[in-house]
Amino acid sequence: MELIKKIYYRFTGYSYTNLGRLFLRLFVGIMFLQFGVRQLNQFDSLKEIFPSVLGMGTELSLTLMIIIEIGCSLFIMTGFLTRLMSIPPIVSMIIAEAHLLRLFSETKPVYDLGWENPVYLPIMFLGFYFFILIVGPGKISVDYFLSLHMIHTDNKSEEELEEV
Repeated sequence: MELIKKIYYRFTGYSYTNLGRLFLRLFVGIMFLQFGVRQLNQFDSLKEIFPSVLGMGTELSLTLMIIIEIGCSLFIMTGFLTRLMSIPPIVSMIIAEAHLLRLFSETKPVYDLGWENPVYLPIMFLGFYFFILIVGPGKISVDYFLSLHMIHTDNKSEEELEEV
């Protein structure tokens, strides 16, 4: 019975939030990064068909999207300027979702879209990035270590970082 209690406490009582934040940052970063790398590799063919966003033109829109996908992913994976770097992907995913819904709703009703359509991807990434924006990078990040360094150089207490 004691063994069962120990196992139960281990799985329910302990919180691995910082490790979970690290995993989420790495997972989302790698997933988003691979989209950017694919677009970079196929830049010549994609620049002709990529949608123009906010009147910027197709090539500039594609370039901006690649920069967001690769740059923000690398920053988020390392945990540097994490909350700030989650804002461009959120904006780009809102725009991508609006474009996809407009594109697919021309052929069939939005409520009839199945799982095989890519419309769910921007919403999924939007949820991940919004979560990262709210909870922050955690203690396994460059942001946390820089905050520790700044607090120690200002001779302040680490209690100011308790909620990180």
